[in-house]
Amino acid sequence: MVDLMVLLSGILVGILFGFVLQRGRFCMNSAFRDIILLKEYKLVKSVILALTTCMIGFGIMGLAGIVSYNPKGFTLYGSIIGGLIFGMGMVLAAGCASGTTYRVGEGMMGSLVALLGLGLGAYMTAAGALSGAKAALQSVPITNADGTSLSVFGDLTSIFGLIIGAVGFALAIYFWVLPVMKEKGNDKFLDFSDLKVKIFNTGWPWYTVGIIIGIVNIIAWPLSAAAGRNYPLGITAGWLGNLKYLVSGDEANLNWLTWMVIGVVLGGLLGSVIGKEFKLRTPKDAKVLLLQFIGGILMGFGAVVGMGCNIGNLLSGIPQFSVGSIVVAGGIVLGCWIMAYIMFMRE
Repeated sequence: MVDLMVLLSGILVGILFGFVLQRGRFCMNSAFRDIILLKEYKLVKSVILALTTCMIGFGIMGLAGIVSYNPKGFTLYGSIIGGLIFGMGMVLAAGCASGTTYRVGEGMMGSLVALLGLGLGAYMTAAGALSGAKAALQSVPITNADGTSLSVFGDLTSIFGLIIGAVGFALAIYFWVLPVMKEKGNDKFLDFSDLKVKIFNTGWPWYTVGIIIGIVNIIAWPLSAAAGRNYPLGITAGWLGNLKYLVSGDEANLNWLTWMVIGVVLGGLLGSVIGKEFKLRTPKDAKVLLLQFIGGILMGFGAVVGMGCNIGNLLSGIPQFSVGSIVVAGGIVLGCWIMAYIMFMRE
């Protein structure tokens, strides 16, 4: 039987996560792609704010013994190649794993096609025709002497994470957020006037979105740990578990994360309906749908080979200072830039 508390906890966190993503139009594909395509940095600043917020929260919870750090593994070929392929795939799919998921709730059929590709690519790589490639790419693990996953700071991660997060957060607020607020003629960091309109009827500022996403990830970790999964947010593994359940009928594949990703779709739906932005949309060119499907497959392959997608490795892994996650993240950014250049910038 499915544990009702696991179901409710996962879905509620997912709804909150999906709602925040939708109101902030938050997508790491756009964040990294737009750096070279449009010379636009707002979303990547939002990502950095989310990461520093997570570092602070994870550090406090680690020192208090609420959670135990669980960094992703690092494999010589899998982490590098998995990141590169995932980054290239998310440009083709027109969205990262989380962006694709919440946009399904907005009624975007292209994102649904990409999500189907993500699930299929992950399943083929984890347990199907591409499992041999996964085994080969992950055949050279690099670990500590005792076999544990590499972390930049080891047992001192909580302390260093808290310090680096606090300093980084303070610098981001001082150099990025406060100047923007002054330009808008608003000197209040917390302004609760017209709160209903700001939450439901207007897009959220990039800095608000980054901080709240970090807070959602902080909340998610102890809840997922209580449900038997000692890790913060992720996306691809959740869809992979749902697909395994649909194929096998084995309820053992259903867990906190499988319910959480369903909640992200519902949160995207909730935000778009309340904000009057929901609309069923299908690309006019069938070629776009094909590219999004292929992009989804590449993301699924890259996420399994790299032991996590953009959420599992960047948002949840980097604040734990996982060496594997840092390498995968670098590959994702580089792969994103390569594909953005091929698709949009070549003569």
